[in-house]
Amino acid sequence: MSNRSPIEPPTGNIASTATQTTHEESKQSTPKDISTGRRKFLGRVGAAGAAAIAAGMSGQPAQAQFPGNKQGICEEPNFTNGVEPWDMSANRYMKAYRCRIEAAKLAQRRPLVYHISNGDDERYPNKIGSYSKGLPHNQLGEVDTAAYSTLVTARTTRNPEEFENIQLGLGRKLTSPQAGMAMDLEGPDSHHVTLPPPPRFSSAEEAGEAVEVYWMALARDVNFTDYATDPIIAQAAQDLSSLSDFRGPKEGGRVTPNTIFRNSSPGELNGPWLSQFLTLDFSFGAIPFAQRMKTLVPGNDYMTRYQDWLDVQNGADPSANIQYDSTPRYIRNLRDLSQWVHVDALYQAYLQACLILLEQETRTDPGLPISDSTVQEGFVQWVGPHILSLVTEVATRALKAVWYQKWFVHHRLRPEEYGGRVHNMMSRAANYPLHPDVLNSSAVAETYSRFGTYLLPMAFAEGSPTHPSYGSGHATVAGACVTVLKAFFDETDIVRNPMVPNADGTALVPYDGPPLTVGDELNKIASNVANGRNGAGVHWRSDAVNSLRLGEAVAIGILEEQKLTYNDDAKMTLTKFDGTQITI
Repeated sequence: MSNRSPIEPPTGNIASTATQTTHEESKQSTPKDISTGRRKFLGRVGAAGAAAIAAGMSGQPAQAQFPGNKQGICEEPNFTNGVEPWDMSANRYMKAYRCRIEAAKLAQRRPLVYHISNGDDERYPNKIGSYSKGLPHNQLGEVDTAAYSTLVTARTTRNPEEFENIQLGLGRKLTSPQAGMAMDLEGPDSHHVTLPPPPRFSSAEEAGEAVEVYWMALARDVNFTDYATDPIIAQAAQDLSSLSDFRGPKEGGRVTPNTIFRNSSPGELNGPWLSQFLTLDFSFGAIPFAQRMKTLVPGNDYMTRYQDWLDVQNGADPSANIQYDSTPRYIRNLRDLSQWVHVDALYQAYLQACLILLEQETRTDPGLPISDSTVQEGFVQWVGPHILSLVTEVATRALKAVWYQKWFVHHRLRPEEYGGRVHNMMSRAANYPLHPDVLNSSAVAETYSRFGTYLLPMAFAEGSPTHPSYGSGHATVAGACVTVLKAFFDETDIVRNPMVPNADGTALVPYDGPPLTVGDELNKIASNVANGRNGAGVHWRSDAVNSLRLGEAVAIGILEEQKLTYNDDAKMTLTKFDGTQITI
């Protein structure tokens, strides 16, 4: 069964509605001392424009609007006091008004989308394929259906009061379940972009993704630089290659140490596993930063005991039980990366990437006006403050889009919840429609050999966050932020002085290999962050891959609207995650 939520088209005439409102306001607020020149101008711009201008001046006396002119509103042009003549100011006023209307029309012209789930929420009455963490569960980790119905009521009615009536288990709160209903005034609305349905609970694709996250958990302490020779990685690559529907990148039809735990965007298989933008040191203004981090001790995994797993599903929060490494280290492996994406400010990686690109004097996109100007250089536009603010600005827009998908469309269970289903199947405590690929995998067998259960070993004591799995917030933000960087910088430029961490992560050593391009390393940092969440056990491959593209769509919409506001002509060309090239 499909969950279809078509977007209703706007009704009424937006411009006439705005005119009616502002006209009523203008009756109260238009200053009485209007010059002949101003009356002539208002006659030229028409009723709608006049009302908009008058409403914008509401409550402002003439002297406040045009300081220094004590006889009224610009009766005579006067440049000596630094004030533009009335006609010029009013023209700018109308230009700004028209720009806002044009941006709204651009948003209105975007095609409507249907939001379609995989049907698991309706398919299984006991909700074994749906996210239910934080609600009360029975001893099998199956949600109390009466409690689940309170969540359904809230997301169906969308009544804020009903969200306060959701029945929790041990008290851990749900994370921003209403955020997907918020609107933005820039870029596509959160309901205007969508994700394809995720794999079904019983599918071979879901089983393949589960096997991958089990192997990522087992390989958390293997350094990326050791993947070519490590026996765990070799075993994982062989197991993943044998699956009937595993969709990660391959070489010669097989998963290899070079492709394992990576994505398929352009250039991602080139060079080190970890992007240079998560490796290189940089400066934040006058302050130098080394990318050494506060990481975790090796070999310390969580929720491998059944009661611990069940407590967390019921809403326990043992997150205080963390053992940190006393030595700061560069990111070497999935355990380090898991902790990095555990505590990062969501746009952090891309702000750092932008600072590195600026510091290396990376070429700007050839279509930007400053790229070949002999007179102008960028500051307020195109580099510096412009790109640094925009690369962070898109993050919350992207999050609202993915939060709608999480809470109101897909309700996909987290890998840790699926791991409980695997454990109960393997221990014959329950019978679920799991694909045999996961039950027969050597990853699940190796997990039992190490931990004595079939539960997915988690990098965090509290497991996943308290919101559904699909899509990934980290991946959506990554897709949006990286898209902005690809639009502003030349993707073909070369990253200077590439480095990799040494064996214990205490220092950087030079990378010895083919040149690394900006575009490839930007794709890689987006996937690193997204796949780092998979490596922690909190997300799936399809969460990452599809959410990167969701964030990309949000950013492209924002860039389209931003372009309307520029005085100079800009053409921003970028390569999308699917390899196609577009120009904005």
